[in-house]
Amino acid sequence: MKRAILMVVLGILLFIPQAVPSPYILHIITLIFIWSFTATAWSYMGRFGLVSLGHGAFLGLGAYTTGLLFNTIGLSPWIGMILGGIMAVLLAILIGYASFRVGVIGDYFALVTLALGEIVALLLVAFREYTGGSLGFTLKRVGTSLWYMQFEQKVYFYYLAFGFLLISLGVWKLIDRSRMQMALRAIREDETAASTLGIRIVRYKLFVTMISAFFTAIGGVLYAQYVTYLNPHTLSGVTPSLDIAFKAILGGMYSLWGPTIGTAMIVSLDEYIRVTYGVKFIGISQVVYGMALVSLIIFLPKGIYGTFEDVWLRRGHSMRQ
Repeated sequence: MKRAILMVVLGILLFIPQAVPSPYILHIITLIFIWSFTATAWSYMGRFGLVSLGHGAFLGLGAYTTGLLFNTIGLSPWIGMILGGIMAVLLAILIGYASFRVGVIGDYFALVTLALGEIVALLLVAFREYTGGSLGFTLKRVGTSLWYMQFEQKVYFYYLAFGFLLISLGVWKLIDRSRMQMALRAIREDETAASTLGIRIVRYKLFVTMISAFFTAIGGVLYAQYVTYLNPHTLSGVTPSLDIAFKAILGGMYSLWGPTIGTAMIVSLDEYIRVTYGVKFIGISQVVYGMALVSLIIFLPKGIYGTFEDVWLRRGHSMRQ
């Protein structure tokens, strides 16, 4: 039943551009795909108790590395995103090893990563002669080119973003089937007990952090290439870092589809408020997010989709009995 529903949803998503050729609708769904990709990458860590509030650092590092290389030497974003991902991995190793080696966990780890995201944003502003500072910079136009990820019609980026989202979901499944998943679950439940069992705490936590950072950097590249504009306030710092985390938490960071559901809800709500109220209620969406986040932590710690999935599984189990 679950697989049949999934196939129907995927089929609908594949044929939406033909059924609803509106550029505006395709734009919104493309944004949902890109941010779902990033929120899923964040959840690689978050679901194992490694709550990062600084993923904007990896997002911005990937986007700016790729964008600067493209504008200065014409390097393809396909190559640039790999280099940007490597830069993010190196940063993840630096902050991760330093934190995990001395036992920085829980709220303290979240605060360390929060500071990391803001430091990267400040550095992007400080090196304004290269990055454009607070004003950011625009990517050069080269015309329609798959090699340079530039398209005249939004439908092409729609399918590109959809493909990357499926890849991120596939990586989630690979993590689930690996030995690392069992080790990280044990670490999440009781790090001291896991250590006494011989589980290499630093190794496993660092490895999943590197994977999450790499794919988050790619998410930054996808977003920057899609909007063709890079700004440190939208790609790094506190705001995008918290946005990524909240999207995953809202839907349910412990469930495969949770980050995607949460992202779809937030992006749709953002757009609805922007179109309906314009500049009348600037910041109202942040107020709504804050209230929703507090409510979720108290009443639905597994998120909306995660809680629904639990209820569905319990109901199926009771019916079989």
